Amino acid sequence: RETVGTGSSVLIGGFSVDGTAPKRLLIRGAGPSLTALNVSGALPTPHLQLYNNSQAIIRENYSWGLGNDVALVSSAEASTGAFAFAKGSADSAILIVLPPGTYTVEVSGASGATGEALVEVYEVP
Repeated sequence: RETVGTGSSVLIGGFSVDGTAPKRLLIRGAGPSLTALNVSGALPTPHLQLYNNSQAIIRENYSWGLGNDVALVSSAEASTGAFAFAKGSADSAILIVLPPGTYTVEVSGASGATGEALVEVYEVP
């Protein structure tokens, strides 16, 4: 969790997929849902971007309910133990299968928004 600012003051996380087989991952950028967890100053509109090791954007999301199958994301949240995002919230999520390698996740504020955000990466069973 970190305060997300503008420009280069974004939240960046890195992770690797080990082994020889691809893995199904749930990657999340929480902002609005943090308010229910008593986090003040939550980022209202997190923009989540996933990069490969060549710094090319693989996928991005502005709102977890758009561009995703909501039922699949909700199921992945439940199976990993992640807290559920509220229906219709502006929190961001990417449900994806990735091959072994290194990746970077970046959370910024849409339209220059700032605030507290959390980036999470879960392996989905």
